[in-house]
Amino acid sequence: MTAEYEVIELILSRIKIDEKRSEQVIVLKEKKGTRMLPVVIGIAEVNAIKLKLSGINPPRPLTHDLLLNTVKDLGARLKHVVIDKLENNTFFAKLVIARNGKEEIQVDARPSDSIAIALRADVPIFVEEVVLDQASISDE
Repeated sequence: MTAEYEVIELILSRIKIDEKRSEQVIVLKEKKGTRMLPVVIGIAEVNAIKLKLSGINPPRPLTHDLLLNTVKDLGARLKHVVIDKLENNTFFAKLVIARNGKEEIQVDARPSDSIAIALRADVPIFVEEVVLDQASISDE
């Protein structure tokens, strides 16, 4: 990975539904640690993630599948995603895409979409260490 930031790999730990606050939260955990990163996401993204985790393949591509198929059909591949900023309680992320086998481009994306796409592509999810330092929680 050719990046100018310190990153930590995360894995999807769990999905929580807070019915009192009408929020869906995905909890990401350090792959080699104990810190957790809760991210509030929309219902559409929760459903897309649950669909992938359940192994159900829809007969036609959904939005996240469509984007991933487009990247592949253009001769590129998704290398990983990185949650790279936290501003005003909003997370920001990038899709890191390799073109022509070596050129790397970063595409701005919401973390929820990034995670849904990363799970479909079976690529790592990273977070910048400074973001994890700002927003991580201990085991709930």
